[in-house]
Amino acid sequence: MKHEYDIVIVGAGLAGLRAAVEIGGDTRVAVLSKVFATRSHSGAAQGGIGAALGNEEEDHPEWHMFDTVKGSDYLGDQDAIEILTEDAPRAIYELEHLGVPFNRTREGKIAQRAFGGHTRQFGAAPVKRACYAATRTGRVILDTLWEQSLQKGVAFYDEYQILSLIIRDGQCGGVVAYELATGKLHTFHSQAVLFATGGAGKIYKTTSNAFASTGDGMAIAFRAGAPLEDMEFVQFHPTGIYKLGILISEAARGEGGILLNNDGERFMERYAPVIKDLAPRDMISRCMLEEIRAGRGIRGQDYLHLDLTHLGQAVIESKLAEIASFARTYAGADPVKDPIPVQPTCHYMMGGIATDADGRVVVDRAGTPFPGLYAAGECACVSVHGANRLGCNALLDTLVFGRRAGIEMQRYIRATGSPHRSAEPEKKDADRLRGLMESKGRERSGRIRAEMQATMMDKVSVFRVQDGLRAAVAKIKELQERYPQIAIQDKGHCFNRDLLDAIELGHMLDLAEVIILGALYREESRGAHSREDFPARDDTRFLVHTLFGYDAIRGPQIFTKPVKITRFQPQERKY
Repeated sequence: MKHEYDIVIVGAGLAGLRAAVEIGGDTRVAVLSKVFATRSHSGAAQGGIGAALGNEEEDHPEWHMFDTVKGSDYLGDQDAIEILTEDAPRAIYELEHLGVPFNRTREGKIAQRAFGGHTRQFGAAPVKRACYAATRTGRVILDTLWEQSLQKGVAFYDEYQILSLIIRDGQCGGVVAYELATGKLHTFHSQAVLFATGGAGKIYKTTSNAFASTGDGMAIAFRAGAPLEDMEFVQFHPTGIYKLGILISEAARGEGGILLNNDGERFMERYAPVIKDLAPRDMISRCMLEEIRAGRGIRGQDYLHLDLTHLGQAVIESKLAEIASFARTYAGADPVKDPIPVQPTCHYMMGGIATDADGRVVVDRAGTPFPGLYAAGECACVSVHGANRLGCNALLDTLVFGRRAGIEMQRYIRATGSPHRSAEPEKKDADRLRGLMESKGRERSGRIRAEMQATMMDKVSVFRVQDGLRAAVAKIKELQERYPQIAIQDKGHCFNRDLLDAIELGHMLDLAEVIILGALYREESRGAHSREDFPARDDTRFLVHTLFGYDAIRGPQIFTKPVKITRFQPQERKY
């Protein structure tokens, strides 16, 4: 089945919807999503969205910029970070006017709370910068933007799995997608395509990410010729529920929660004496694992306690109600009277499809655009997060750069004629799906996926060493060789989960290889990338972005480009 639109957006999270709101109305826009739009993973964001409004205490965008640069371990591009932080207040007030129900102060202003790594006066002490709606911030913003998109006449294609980009003469002209309900292929022709497909946390065994977070957009763009940038930087959130990885938001510590070891010690006072439990996520995750390694895990096991009991029932039930519900349901702990068992969980990809500040995918270190192809949100790397993302900058990233991508796409389609239509663009995908369905192999996608996730968790998570990374590369290559032998047991066409698992697994194996190769190349410790065999940060050799291009014969090929430094020179990162 064929469809014609001006712009196709793949992904119905906040980045995709913010772009849709920007261009809907007088532009024919289609949004494709592998889940129902309002089930997109953006809705799981709990704690808040950062902006220097200064509603509860003095704050300035310049302070927010500094914190973001420092939090990135000086790998973030400072021109893009300045755009992010300067535009943040406007983005918040825009959401307010659209109807997002933020919490309020007694004076009626948008309420704000502290978040990790956000400080006043360039690091003096924590500052209240996160605007929030209880612990459902992502949920209410997602619902609001979805409603606005419907009012703008945006067409939604829910439960469509993206399979490939349509590329002709180096220009992107649409996508091919698989309709989950029927098993039919659909071709969407357009002048521009925006990937807003989210992250890839399901590469890891323990993650806060939804089952849909399998890196589809990153992997498809990579194979189509778009470089992947800084993929070695994978954030592990400090407070996932023990064994499950379900997130306990940083909002819990923003409201005064503290981390305790088996001795009942507030151990972060030793590691970050100024901001303590509100240090950046990469630092706290490493500190937690150091405590566990030293034998100070709870009852000698590999978890610690997040204690909220001193906050009182009124605060917990009014400001942290969803967190309390998660703790009771999944950990069997009532946070009013019990500490919550937590351990680091894979949470966010700082790397992604290389883009500029207007969402254009770039193909080289000079910033040459990939005509017609755009990316925004977690699947993209602008780079505003560098080696480590600060809490509550993710939602801000989606809104600021989703909007900018929408503006740029509208300019592009007005200035550019329609791309040449490819003949039968879906044929290659049809042959690939037929091959999977008819395979006589003995492999199962679930088995390969479990081995991949265990390898990544064991050897490519918070701490990394050369021998472990080399072993991980060898294992992923072995799994890639076994992948063509996968057999699909379900031969049906309606919501064939077996087939979809196999498609997603191919994407995750590609990304896992790039993550490991980037981690091997970067012989230093910076942000979320901690090499125990290279414990120091090395600005002389590695103050650069790593990029990988796809080569079907030689495998992923690495190149680098310089970090953009405008105002803040790299210095030692202390809190």
